[in-house]
Amino acid sequence: LVRWFHKHIGKVLTTTDSMVKELREHGFDGEIISWIRGVNREIFNPSHRKHLRKQYLLCVSRVSKEKNLEDFFNLKYPGYQKIMVGDGPMLETYKQQYPDITFTGFKTGVELAEYYANAEVFVFPSKWETFGIVMIESMACGTPVAAFPCDGPKDVIDQAETGFMNENLADAVTACLRLNRDRVLKGSQRWSWDTAWQTFRDNLIK
Repeated sequence: LVRWFHKHIGKVLTTTDSMVKELREHGFDGEIISWIRGVNREIFNPSHRKHLRKQYLLCVSRVSKEKNLEDFFNLKYPGYQKIMVGDGPMLETYKQQYPDITFTGFKTGVELAEYYANAEVFVFPSKWETFGIVMIESMACGTPVAAFPCDGPKDVIDQAETGFMNENLADAVTACLRLNRDRVLKGSQRWSWDTAWQTFRDNLIK
């Protein structure tokens, strides 16, 4: 049905190179373009970072079953608090099941940026994403991303530059802790709304 809907479309813009490949494998014809995302750097930037006594690992996500958040909640990393930012249908259940996790509920704007900037590592446990914009928000604050090597992270994380991917999340976190935050910020510059707009503009049918 989706192929039929798109059969007369000259170009399809999708999120990542992985999605381009998947659409082609599913028989989509025509030109398929990878269309990146950007981040509001007036809000998401390292200026929010403070010197906190308690170091923490952060996850920002819709709190639902398909986000694989249990892998973050069960992550063994002594000495670091784990903070979960977000709301969703599993929030109250997870609060009961994981009393050692700090659940903040939904946050946005500068308050959200402060959570990103003051985390030591952003942990992205989902294995079923087409992009994951929270990763580039974190990078724009200088905070590296630890994730599984799967679609989504593979298209967003520059290994050993803006984060690390590993089948063992704890090992990915350890590697991220060694990264220079200025290097992470520099690597995040490729995620730009100007570039996203240029891609859209250049692919308009004239």
